[in-house]
Amino acid sequence: MEEVTGAQLIAEALKAQNVEYVFGIVGVPIIEVAMAAQAAGIKYVGMRNEQAACYAASAVGYLTGRPAVCLVVSGPGLIHALGGMANANMNCWPVIVIGGSADQNQETTGAFQEFPQVEACRLYSKFSARPGSLVMIPAVVEKAVRSCIYGRPGACYIDIPGDMVNARVDRKTIRFPSCCPPPPVSLASNHEISKAVTMLKQAQRPLLIIGKGAAYSRAENEIKELVEVSGLPFLPTPMGKGVLPDDHPNCVAAARSRALLQADVVVLLGARLNWILHFGFPPRFSPDMKLIQVDICAEELSNNVRATAALLGDVRAVVSQLVELLRLNTWLYPADTEWWTNLKEKMASNARISKALSLQNTLPMNYYTAFYHIAELLPKDCVIVSEGANTMDIGRTMLLNYLPRRRLDAGTFGTMGVGLGFAIAAAVLEKAQQTGRRVVCVEGDSAFGFSGMEVETMCRYKLPIIIIVINNNGIYSGVNTETWKEMEKMGDMTTIAPPVTLLPEARYEQVMCAFGGSGYLVRTVEELCTALQQSLNETATPSLINVLIDPSSDRKQQEFPWLTRSNL
Repeated sequence: MEEVTGAQLIAEALKAQNVEYVFGIVGVPIIEVAMAAQAAGIKYVGMRNEQAACYAASAVGYLTGRPAVCLVVSGPGLIHALGGMANANMNCWPVIVIGGSADQNQETTGAFQEFPQVEACRLYSKFSARPGSLVMIPAVVEKAVRSCIYGRPGACYIDIPGDMVNARVDRKTIRFPSCCPPPPVSLASNHEISKAVTMLKQAQRPLLIIGKGAAYSRAENEIKELVEVSGLPFLPTPMGKGVLPDDHPNCVAAARSRALLQADVVVLLGARLNWILHFGFPPRFSPDMKLIQVDICAEELSNNVRATAALLGDVRAVVSQLVELLRLNTWLYPADTEWWTNLKEKMASNARISKALSLQNTLPMNYYTAFYHIAELLPKDCVIVSEGANTMDIGRTMLLNYLPRRRLDAGTFGTMGVGLGFAIAAAVLEKAQQTGRRVVCVEGDSAFGFSGMEVETMCRYKLPIIIIVINNNGIYSGVNTETWKEMEKMGDMTTIAPPVTLLPEARYEQVMCAFGGSGYLVRTVEELCTALQQSLNETATPSLINVLIDPSSDRKQQEFPWLTRSNL
């Protein structure tokens, strides 16, 4: 009789489902699970915080379409991972969290780190379960994989009591389900496709909006064909950037507000009318706007705005249906319309404003100056990770993406702290595939603080990530060193220092140096360009560039506030 442990069963079940990566922090009772995973040929990346581990695992799911695992200990370990699970669920990214828990025979007794983990995770996941026995582990793993990638992707949780980890069972009694195949591809109804094409042909001011759902479905070639066949202008959402290149002649991102406000027919490709797109409501959208909505999730159709044509299905497949019918109709939206002229004028005007801000040579630098020179040096194929307030928002407009799934940011949930976990995930994938592509993580100083110790993880695994901290001494804005010193003289800083302020000119680059990476403190354009070029030349260790900018630097004046609030 050949016996296997629960830990071995978990590892073998994951391997059978083509799970390649586990991120986590080990301790009682799941150390043996991590060791068994490595023995089974699964790569294990040890992180410094469970949230960051879950962010990393979910980013692998988004970038590959196959879930990674976040492995955590019981109680507090699992609770720390809930932020990552919620973020994955809101972003619709597949991830599996496996949590150790108290021994089954100690439930309700006040066991070490006892917590109702299965119940708690139901709020943050599509599927949450504990195998009833060792022989059920492979089946539960297969269902978790299937649940997290089928339909709308999301998070799943598997609970493993401590006494299951080392318990043994005869291998002959175990049945391993076959590997879960990719999700079945669904098509929209022909009637709705015909309706959508008719609407487009009648539109005066049409607009395509490309969401991260389009990136996840790998619809870039089909959407490129759609734009070429139709001649339509398109607007990417933050993580829809790069599905088509940001410098594509039909991209109207530089006239975003006007495009949204004046479009009379909007084609929504794998994006949701949530806060990022101002719910589809006036005054950001025309009250007479007609919606063609493409989504994998039936419940999302007509959410907030009634879809005139509701195309339920996989974005890639549905766009192919649209292209096929448009080719039969040989219809092309004219390039000389008043709508195109209006958009191009606004794009040129906004570009002039941004360029003027970028070329200011005063010190300290502003956001636009820093981003302008960063953008000049970044390779076109790099992965850009970004988080922060102004740092992320201004970076979206100035750091262009040319390839799909090359931008990762705070996403639908607006989660701060995701950046370093996302960067680690992207770098691990690039290293495994030996692509040579660089991962560049552009962080606000506040955002960096959420998961800054993950720089040790980067150094430990020799991941050549470049972190650029845009340091304005605060959340949204800070104060300069002189003002800070004057406030310190006034008394108790807990009653004097504005809540948004952080320590001026904090030396974040020294955190990276402490673990063997390269650190740079820069104040001028010349120092910034030199540090970034040196970091790009370094391919064996990570770097951190601490860019000191004007604490009062802000984004250019906007036609509408970035966060839409209801007046109801």
